[in-house]
Amino acid sequence: KLKGSGYFHFRDRFNVIAAMPRGVRSSVGSAIACSSLGGAALLLSDAATSFVPSGMPQRRASAEEGPKLSEPAPAAAAAAGSGMAQALVAGTTATAAILGGAARGRRTNRGSKSAASTVVPVAMRAVPEGGYCELPNQCVRRKTRTITIGDVKIGSDHPIATQTMTTTLTDDVEGTVAQIKKCADMGVDIVRITVQGMREAKACEFIKKRLLEDGYTTPIVADIHFTPKVALLCADFVDKVRVNPGNFVDGRKSFDTIGELTEKDIKEAQAQIEEVFAPLVLKLKEKNKALRIGVNHGSLAERILFQYGDSPEGMVASAVEFGEICRKYDYHNFLFSMKSSNPKVMVEAYRQLSREMYKRGWDYPLHLGVTEAGGGADGRIKSAVGIGALLLDGLGDTIRVSLTEDPEFEAGPCKALRAAAEAAVGKGVESFDEKNGRRDGPVARRECTFPLDVPLNADGSVLSAMSAEELGSLDTKTLCARLGLRLRADGDVQKDWKSTDAVVVDGALSDKAIENIKILLQVPAGVVCRPAANVPEGVTFLHDAAAVIEAVPERLGGHAVIFTGEESEEQIKSVFQMAKPRFVFLKPKSQEGVTYLGRRFFTMLRSFEVTEGIPCMLWFSYPKVAGQDEDDVVIRASADFGSLFVDGFGEGMLWNAEGFTADNLRESSFNLLQASRMRISKTEFISCPSCGRTLFNLQETTAKIQERTGHLPGVRVAIMGCIVNGPGEMADADFGYVGSGVGKVDLYVKYDCVKRAIPFAGAVDALVNLIKEHGKWVEPEEDEEVTAGEAVAVM
Repeated sequence: KLKGSGYFHFRDRFNVIAAMPRGVRSSVGSAIACSSLGGAALLLSDAATSFVPSGMPQRRASAEEGPKLSEPAPAAAAAAGSGMAQALVAGTTATAAILGGAARGRRTNRGSKSAASTVVPVAMRAVPEGGYCELPNQCVRRKTRTITIGDVKIGSDHPIATQTMTTTLTDDVEGTVAQIKKCADMGVDIVRITVQGMREAKACEFIKKRLLEDGYTTPIVADIHFTPKVALLCADFVDKVRVNPGNFVDGRKSFDTIGELTEKDIKEAQAQIEEVFAPLVLKLKEKNKALRIGVNHGSLAERILFQYGDSPEGMVASAVEFGEICRKYDYHNFLFSMKSSNPKVMVEAYRQLSREMYKRGWDYPLHLGVTEAGGGADGRIKSAVGIGALLLDGLGDTIRVSLTEDPEFEAGPCKALRAAAEAAVGKGVESFDEKNGRRDGPVARRECTFPLDVPLNADGSVLSAMSAEELGSLDTKTLCARLGLRLRADGDVQKDWKSTDAVVVDGALSDKAIENIKILLQVPAGVVCRPAANVPEGVTFLHDAAAVIEAVPERLGGHAVIFTGEESEEQIKSVFQMAKPRFVFLKPKSQEGVTYLGRRFFTMLRSFEVTEGIPCMLWFSYPKVAGQDEDDVVIRASADFGSLFVDGFGEGMLWNAEGFTADNLRESSFNLLQASRMRISKTEFISCPSCGRTLFNLQETTAKIQERTGHLPGVRVAIMGCIVNGPGEMADADFGYVGSGVGKVDLYVKYDCVKRAIPFAGAVDALVNLIKEHGKWVEPEEDEEVTAGEAVAVM
């Protein structure tokens, strides 16, 4: 009976066992340990009366060491025999699965005299049905321990905490205190400050003191790169220390010094990490301070890059190495982050880490963030795609939206994401068999056949909706403006980089509306509307799935079908057979649980030959909600769409939001597709949010670079205030602009620094010249638009 209750009820089962007599308790506990529970290994001695709490010390034996238990009850040991040992090893050898390569089978150095000598029995959780999250069909927060950061509790039993980072010089105590207070007043829970040297570390004491004097208990976090000694000093004053495993020990990188890596080399590198990192771990443990192991995709250690490449696997390996050292010294007040400027890489890295922690029985919280997201709508959407996709799966306990703006402006997006996550808990669909392997790792996008008579974009289509009445009221110029088309001086209407691919028209068509439809079809742009006698040839007829009960005749432009996602597999198959749609829409009745509804729908599309390969557009609607502004809606929509796009679900999008202009909806659609790494429609800027290390005014410089280079679709430009994440993030950009000294800038092409110490005054011009040298430059196009009257005269 206990076995049948499922792993989600571990705690309840242990409470039941705890109420039993001692002898019975030992035998039942051993029986559970030996039974098959989806891979879980449960260990219970007489000393254990419930699920092992977060605060109890835990130590994991390596695969080579085998289990080392502290005197299990005789009855339990006798009953379990070798089965218990095998179960424990099965539950604790996840390193080989994720670390791979030369790291396979290595033994963590545990020879230090400071290491914990006693092992407490640990209840190892099974890998859940969701793989990297609790459930595949419903949002359930991943169960984590509670860690303490000052007065703030982080973990699944607490609300998601919000964070930001100051942009002041840390040794400017007054300025830093003022900025922290402003952030706290905006509702930010935790504030990070950069600590690059001893002067800044000493300033932390006075910053914390001043905040407390002014009645602010907001925890402060020291951001450490390259300087372990500085971390040790500021640990006396701050509430948490963030270390970057990629540069805490290894320092600056050249990325080309390692030609060969042996098992001995790996062990020596790991021993060096422990030697440098362990003193900080012990000090934080002594002072009951917190730690973030903050891995960054752009600053992985050179050894990790050599072993795993610039990959999520390397990020997980780096995090696990530092996490194992913390656990070796019985320190557990820490959490992980796995940040990248690429939302898809970021999502996959967190999923892999979560999957790895389930395998290991670790329950440490997660800090979520997309690094160097940029500013304005771009930064908010990119962050919401990555952070939102994880939150809607129940992952994440604290978040930061990194914007190239003043830090207090990060509060709103963080709170909007938290609200979206809280609203999603418990929402989903009935259980279904997700057959595509998505829960085990990234999967390729569906291979779709795009119709020749409907001009969709294979990288991701943007659709707009309008009423027939509105369409009939537009002249040629306003029609072009409404859909992002270009009206040339000769009267020709053309598509632009950000033109709507197809428009869905609702209502009876007037003669003027039909005239405009003919203009659109000549562009060509797609037009979709309900069947009617006066609809021009080439328009796609739109049907509700429930209304398709017999075969529909073929026509130029074909048919499109709206599904709600609640249809059965047989209903979907029948509609496809009768309508033979050029493409379909997934238009849920509400936005509750759309991530899971979408996953189930796309699973069904893969079930039959007739449905496979037909493009599907996501059509979501957001009614006006009291208290929400445009940012809140954009962030919610980005999380919903992004949670499906990052897994390759959806070939385009259409969305409605009350109070939004057509321009806002279209612009946000293109931004969202680009953030999801689907369709690139403009220059992408990877810009850091600035901090006390920044060597120039990042907001002003970013604006100048955007003004000069914002017309280069497909080109990625990284703008970094300092060297901390610079070289690594260049790998995800074509060109990089990095502060390298006071008044000096280095320019990069990918990883390579190609121009050094350029005076700041001429650095933007030098960047433009560099882009030209590499053949990526095009001159901005002149505006050829004309007035409506002129267009009519020409036509």
